[in-house]
Amino acid sequence: MRARTALLVLLTVGVVGVAAWLVFFSPVLGVRSVEIVGNLTVPEDRVKEKAAVPSQHPLATVDLEGVEARVLTLPQLATAKAERVWPGTLRIRVTERRPVASLPVGGRAALVDAHGVVIEVRDLAPAWLPVLKVDRPAAGDPATMAALKVVQSLPGSLAGKVRQVSATTAEGVSLELTDGRTVFWGGAERGAEKARILARVLGRKADVYDVSSPDVVTLK
Repeated sequence: MRARTALLVLLTVGVVGVAAWLVFFSPVLGVRSVEIVGNLTVPEDRVKEKAAVPSQHPLATVDLEGVEARVLTLPQLATAKAERVWPGTLRIRVTERRPVASLPVGGRAALVDAHGVVIEVRDLAPAWLPVLKVDRPAAGDPATMAALKVVQSLPGSLAGKVRQVSATTAEGVSLELTDGRTVFWGGAERGAEKARILARVLGRKADVYDVSSPDVVTLK
C-alpha cells in the first residue's frame, strides 16, 4: 500500500513537473506570433520591434508590463495593453495619439495631441491643423493646456475656420480665423456655450468677436 502511494506521489510530481516545464520553460507553449491591434498609422513592425519579445519565448513568462512600457516609448501611442492568448500568441492592443494642433519648431512643425504631447515633427503640418502659439509650450503649461482644450471644444463647423489658436494665459485664449477675423475666447470653461454663440454671431460683419463672457458678447 505504501509503495503504491509512493508511486502515485512520484507520478503526480512527475506530471506536475512536466506540465510546469512545458508552460514555463519549454518553447512548446512559446510565443509563435505577436498580434498588434488598434494601430492605424504606426507600422505593425515598429510596435513589434519595441515589444522585443523573442520568438518561442515561453508565453507564460512574458513580462506584460515590460512589453507595455517598451511599446509606449513610441510617441505616437497613448496606450498599450499586452495579453496572452493561448497557446502561442501575444496580443498588444494600442491606441494612437491624435494631433489637434501644430507647433512651429525651428522651421518645422511639431504635431501635438490634446495633452500637449509631441507626436511627431514634420517639415509641414497638415493644413487642417490650427497653429498653436503660446509663450512656453509644454504639457502641463496652463496656457498651453487651455488653448488645446479650446481647440477640442470646437465643433467641426468651427474647427475648420480656425487658422491659429493663441494663449497668453489660461484665461487669455484667442482664435485667428482663416479669413483674418479674431475671436477673443477667454478661458476654456463654458466651451460648448461659447461655440454655439460664436457660430451664431459669425454671420454679422465684424473684425473682432469677444465671447469670453457668453452673457455679454461684443463685436468690433
